Amino acid sequence: MSHDTWLGSLLVKLAVMASIASILARSNRFKSILLQEKRTIMQRLELALWLSIFFAASAATRIFNPAYQGADLGLEGSLIAGILGGYVTGLVSGILISLPAFLFAGGYATMPLLAGIGVLGGLLRDIAPGPEAIWQFTPLFDFYRFFKSHNPRTGGYHLVLFAAILFAEFIRQNLSHAFRQQVFYIAQDSLSPSPWITAALYAATLFAVTIPLKIWNNTRNERKLEEQGRLLMEARLAALTSQINPHFLFNTLNSVSSLIRTDPNQARVMVMRLSKVLRRLLRKHENFSTLRDELSFIDDYLSIEVVRFGDKLRFEKDVAEDTLEMLVPSMILQPLVENSIKHGLSSKVEGGAIRIHAHRTESRLHLIVEDDGIGIPESKLATLLDHGIGVTNVNERLKVLFGNEYRMWVDSQPGRGTRIQIEVPVLETGLAAVS
Repeated sequence: MSHDTWLGSLLVKLAVMASIASILARSNRFKSILLQEKRTIMQRLELALWLSIFFAASAATRIFNPAYQGADLGLEGSLIAGILGGYVTGLVSGILISLPAFLFAGGYATMPLLAGIGVLGGLLRDIAPGPEAIWQFTPLFDFYRFFKSHNPRTGGYHLVLFAAILFAEFIRQNLSHAFRQQVFYIAQDSLSPSPWITAALYAATLFAVTIPLKIWNNTRNERKLEEQGRLLMEARLAALTSQINPHFLFNTLNSVSSLIRTDPNQARVMVMRLSKVLRRLLRKHENFSTLRDELSFIDDYLSIEVVRFGDKLRFEKDVAEDTLEMLVPSMILQPLVENSIKHGLSSKVEGGAIRIHAHRTESRLHLIVEDDGIGIPESKLATLLDHGIGVTNVNERLKVLFGNEYRMWVDSQPGRGTRIQIEVPVLETGLAAVS
């Protein structure tokens, strides 16, 4: 086989992989299984079946039409199945993908090879520091970023994944030499391919494994944006139904009515602030806003509540100047402040204070909302992030936006108050245009 033919086969290999990944990305059923990080045994088997159909077909194409040697993606498909689905998916996929070679081409060593490669993929999934580490992998490993990174576990995992893919190709080539005609790889008809061809073979395998990860990660990101939009809309609807409800409006307008006689200027200010609150809640196009805008909204919202509650409600801010122009998810603080009033302070006879803190450490933004209200019983605290309406929505939105790159936790002591802390990556101001 000439060098040009080898090169053509490697390009075909990458093109076929991109086509398979794109076709699968169009299936809603495949996407729904792919985007679940925790799957039942039946979902793992279904994922294995989806991948096996396409990658076994690619191997069969090479067997029945030897002119398309680059179409055989059996090893890459088995490894991807294990990385995405775990041991069961990898093992089953390896066996099914090897069937065309086993049944029609005498590739008896192919089945244990691909089954083993699928299990290797499951091991790589197991040792990943988090689901996002798999999707963030790139074949162009950046050693500079690895040594400068504040998260060396992810960089170390990418280095292991990089080496494992090359190791899988190394095993295939050596088994092909030991069991000729039983294990296929593109350069097997040459006893001593040139170093350049060998390097190209390793690089093609590396890119072939990475291509579907990148394509499917784009699909994941699109789904995340859709989910973020849904959760943001739910937050706004929850705000409209919980705060801007008839009782809120009645109490606010009743306060305005009283102030018109006693303090007309204060009544006018209160109406303007109510108008700003309503206008902000009815906006539908912003996913992110600056912390300054979020705090301004909280000021307007609380100024109305202060008139209603009187001196029982106090509001304090301790916000670092360098955090005010940072982007945060829209409506991320308001549900937490509302919870502090509704569940922490409203039933406390002497009232209390709500405090908001914000500061930056390196590339992280820290937000804290705390009150000195009645606190949360320990029995409810453990499940608050899963069952508290406002807190759950905030937590789910952060999860959609930042994956494993955020932290949110709640500390509370009955009779002493509640403290909610959020830690997120610092976002570039340019994201405002995206939102």
